[in-house]
Amino acid sequence: MANNFQQGIYEVKNPRKYVGKHRPKYRSGWELKFMRMLDSHPNILAWASEAHKIPYRNPATGKNTHYVPDFFIVYEDKDKKRKAEMIEIKPAGQTLAYARSPMQKASAIVNEAKWQAAKVYCKRQGVGFRVLTENELFNQPKKRKRR
Repeated sequence: MANNFQQGIYEVKNPRKYVGKHRPKYRSGWELKFMRMLDSHPNILAWASEAHKIPYRNPATGKNTHYVPDFFIVYEDKDKKRKAEMIEIKPAGQTLAYARSPMQKASAIVNEAKWQAAKVYCKRQGVGFRVLTENELFNQPKKRKRR
């Protein structure tokens, strides 16, 4: 099955900020846009792409496997406090709140298991975790879920 998403290797412009062990690979245009922002934003102190492997149990297969969040970032917030987070970039349709089709719902259930494992892992590490969809990336008002 062909992948219609934009993919490639991102050429880091500010190598002092990039702390990943490998060259950052983007798997969508949204990830590419996010990498450009991380690389150029003055409040981003450090970032890495696909830097952590988090164990979780896949509810679809019942098997233990690993989840790799898209990004790890360290930034300075508006109060000049240093914060660290892991970030996942996903279409809203792959979240439980917005999934409509049976395929989207199945994907959302697996994603939710990954994200719950990530929240536990991140809490133990003292870092935040969040999922960004097109609503946050492109500052779109959230649409209500149809019933």
